[in-house]
Amino acid sequence: MASRASDDIERAHLRDPADRSFTIHRRLPPASLRPWLRRCWIPVWDVPEGERAEQRVLQFPVCLMITTPAYSRFVGPNPGLSTTVLEGRSWGFGVMFAPAAGAVLHGGGLRELAGGHRELEGVPTLAGLTAPLRELMAQGPDEDEVHAACCALVEERIAGLGPPGEEDLLVNAIVEEVENDPALCEVGQLCDRFGLGERALQRLTGRRLGLTPAWLIRRRRLHEAADGLRGDEALAALAARLGYADQSHFTHDVRTATGSTPGELARRWREG
Repeated sequence: MASRASDDIERAHLRDPADRSFTIHRRLPPASLRPWLRRCWIPVWDVPEGERAEQRVLQFPVCLMITTPAYSRFVGPNPGLSTTVLEGRSWGFGVMFAPAAGAVLHGGGLRELAGGHRELEGVPTLAGLTAPLRELMAQGPDEDEVHAACCALVEERIAGLGPPGEEDLLVNAIVEEVENDPALCEVGQLCDRFGLGERALQRLTGRRLGLTPAWLIRRRRLHEAADGLRGDEALAALAARLGYADQSHFTHDVRTATGSTPGELARRWREG
């Protein structure tokens, strides 16, 4: 994997700007594996004794794996807000899979795994990785060489999946289309672009992602909102740019997803 990935998932991470307790290292996969892998990420934290650092993430429509000294899990897509509490001094080794990979690795549809997880050792392609990953990370959680070795272990397993099939490529393309086109605001637009009926699209994303097409669009808009709230754009202008009919609907969506209003998030990020 490349030595560092760009910090392109920060908009999904509702990080408190005052929180300096952790660092996240990132690495991109080789091009040949990108139909299955998006990136590896390695958080390393040192939280003062007696304190806790809650991390809140508006997850992308993908599955993850995360190994720490305490647990090792294969994590389904989270339709809500993902929260993790960091304590003490430790590390994690994580992998963000491509949208198509989740159901293939899980061995079936993702509806039942959405918002949940299973033990990594129960996933056939990934079984046996926990111990060597922990041994490597213990040698130096902040070291590039350690990160590269850990990523290589995962890459070797994922390479065994072989080339993606037609449906795998379609799932990746649908998610990429939604994530990269702010003008795509209606499920009907997505159906038209891929020549699918709405029911067929619903069945496909439900089975392969554990999510609905409407959720994909809402989540993209929330990620855009998080980006905008870190800048100096007026809230009303941001709501209009994101396609909301009025600011109250924008406020409702952000508060429902994050527990905070756009104004509260903006103040925290802009003053932090």
